[in-house]
Amino acid sequence: MLVQGDTNTVFAAAMIASRFQIPVGHVEAGLRSGDMSMPEEVNRILVDHISMYLFATSPETSSNLKREGVSENSIYDVGNTIVDATLQMVELAKQKSLINEQFKDYILLTLHRPGNVDSLENLKEIIEGVKQVSKKHGLSVVFPVHPRTKSNLLKSDIKLPDNFFLLEPLGYLDFLRLQLDAQLIMTDSGGIQEESCILQVPCVTLRDNTERPETITAGANILGGINKEKIVSAADTMMQKKGSWKIPYGDGHSAEKILDIITN
Repeated sequence: MLVQGDTNTVFAAAMIASRFQIPVGHVEAGLRSGDMSMPEEVNRILVDHISMYLFATSPETSSNLKREGVSENSIYDVGNTIVDATLQMVELAKQKSLINEQFKDYILLTLHRPGNVDSLENLKEIIEGVKQVSKKHGLSVVFPVHPRTKSNLLKSDIKLPDNFFLLEPLGYLDFLRLQLDAQLIMTDSGGIQEESCILQVPCVTLRDNTERPETITAGANILGGINKEKIVSAADTMMQKKGSWKIPYGDGHSAEKILDIITN
C-alpha cells in the first residue's frame, strides 16, 4: 500500500493496511514542523512509524526519521514527487490555461489552516499584513478562497480592497499558471511552498513554523508568521529574491526511483 502526504485519509489507509499485515510505503516521509497542534503533524509521525518503506524528500527529512529511531534500512532519500508533477505539468499549464491573462502584477494568496482562518483575530491580522504588502509594492492580490476561509470571511467584518480578486477554488493547471506568473506567493500551504520553490517564485509562509525547511534554507521561502509587521518585513525580503536558488528536492525523477526500489 503506497500512501502520500499527511491527510486523515493517508493515516486511515496506512492504519488499515498495517492491521491486515500489508506493507506500507510512505511517499513524502519524514516531514516535521514540530507543531503537534497541526493534525497533519500527528498523521505524519504515525504513518512514518507504521511504514516499512519511507520515501524521504531530502537529506533533512531522512535525518528527522533517523532521530526518531527509524531503521536506516527502511529510509530512501528519493527526492519529492512534487518536482516530477510540477515540471511535467507546467508546460501543459502554459498551453491550456489563460487564467493569468486576467491579472497583472499580483500577489497570489491562499489561506486554509484552521489556526489562521478559524480565529477571526488571526485572519484579520494576516489580511491586514497582505493589504500593506499589496499597497507598498503596488501589487493586486489574487485570492482563490478555500471554503473554510470563505465561511469565516463572511462571518467577519473584514473589508477587502478593490484590488483583491477573490476566486473559487481552482483546478491544478489554472493554479499552477497563476503561481508561475505571480510576483510573490503568500500562503499557509506546505505543498505551495514547495511548488513556489520549484517555479522560482518567492514565497512568504503565513505561519510560525514549516515542515518544508529546505525551502527556507534554499532562500526560496521565509516565515512571515501571522503578525502584520512581520508579514510586511518578510515580503520586503522575498521581493528581492526571484529565481536565485537551487531546488532542494531532487531532479524530477522521484517516482521512477520509488518504483525501482519497490520492484527490486
